[in-house]
Amino acid sequence: MGTALVTGASSGLGEAFAEVLASRGHRVVLVARRRARLEALARRLEDDYGVDTEVLVANVGTEEGLASVSARIGATPHPVGLLVNNAGFGLGQPFVGGDLAREQAALDVMVRAVLVLTHCAAKHMAARGRGGIINVSSIAAGTAMGTYAAHKTWVNAFSEAIAGELRPRGVRVVSLRPGTIATEFWEGIGQDSEKVATPLMLSARRVARSALAALDAGRVTCVPAWQYRLIDAVRAKAPRGIVRAVTYALHDRRFHL
Repeated sequence: MGTALVTGASSGLGEAFAEVLASRGHRVVLVARRRARLEALARRLEDDYGVDTEVLVANVGTEEGLASVSARIGATPHPVGLLVNNAGFGLGQPFVGGDLAREQAALDVMVRAVLVLTHCAAKHMAARGRGGIINVSSIAAGTAMGTYAAHKTWVNAFSEAIAGELRPRGVRVVSLRPGTIATEFWEGIGQDSEKVATPLMLSARRVARSALAALDAGRVTCVPAWQYRLIDAVRAKAPRGIVRAVTYALHDRRFHL
């Protein structure tokens, strides 16, 4: 079924992508910083699904990490046929008074890494005339909810732009824009996942399956769950002043400004 590479694969949505892809028979390259978690996941995927797995310990927010992942994308005899740019994290801080180094790290992981790895994968895939790229954006794209939303807005616009360029060359691109997912993301920004749980909380596997279905169908954007598609449609039609007011209020409440 080909080789799929997933960044941020050690937990959450990345882990779900790896499992769903393994269930489909893909060789899976697992990329993240935490070796122990990656190795445990690799063993489980091999035992449960009988697929070959590879562990690549790398921080895609660094030059060294990007270089090692880029080298693996085009490596033979198993070049990557599906790239999932999933690595990311919540900043858990307001911009004013927040740590600038954390802001820069988020930009490196959620914007620069997506740019560099997509560029590398697109080159190799276009040369072969086939391939797929899934870039994880967010339902927050297009809002004014902090720099995280700004990063994900870029991911969405970038994915839509290159999708048109790559489609004639046999490469499909999906911008995945999930809403709230039940993962460790919330603990990473100092929040209790049970307290942020909503009736719209989605399972990570459901989101991964939705993204892969969108890729198979040739769709460029994927917003899992009709409730989030409705929210997104309202956001797209609402005056920007209202969008800003609502998201400012939500952002201020999160950080008690």
